[in-house]
Amino acid sequence: MKLLIHGRNLELTPALREYTKSKLEKAIHHFDELVKEADVHLSVAKNPRVPQQTAEVTVFANGTVIRAQERSQNLYASIDLVATKLCRQLKRYKERHANHHHSHGHSASITPKTEEVVEDKSVDSSLTTGKEVQLPSPGIRKKYFSMPPMSIEEARHQLDLIDHDFYLFKEKDSGKLQVIYRRNHGGYGLIQAKNQ
Repeated sequence: MKLLIHGRNLELTPALREYTKSKLEKAIHHFDELVKEADVHLSVAKNPRVPQQTAEVTVFANGTVIRAQERSQNLYASIDLVATKLCRQLKRYKERHANHHHSHGHSASITPKTEEVVEDKSVDSSLTTGKEVQLPSPGIRKKYFSMPPMSIEEARHQLDLIDHDFYLFKEKDSGKLQVIYRRNHGGYGLIQAKNQ
């Protein structure tokens, strides 16, 4: 497994790297066939009055992104908590994709690998010609993802795996962007554009 460890507002000592590596390898060892890459971000809050130390792990399992994050007053405790949480999420992911959890005659759909989803097209013209460089306003972080069309149920499964409150996806039948989110009092909600 390829493991990348990044630190923010802290020194990544060899002992901290080794501890993180051993905890994650232990959490992932039952899922070696699924997980090929893990990205770890360790950070310490700058404010000394808020002793918040965060461990965030993103793993890529057969083209699916699974993310876990934990915070505590101790970075080593945060690493322990995130490793445990990640193990639970991987177990849930594996159970959902196992054939014995589906009705007779049906099997889990295979998540396509990244290489299959991303098309290899050449760019014929310059992407910067006629454009002016603009920096985003402070506090806005942009992320770009490929969005293969999926059903609402597939989007709900993705939401459960990424440890966020919402998930933006392209709905398979309509091709429109939709947002599925966790409701405060349980269950899920769906935000769709209204046809005018």
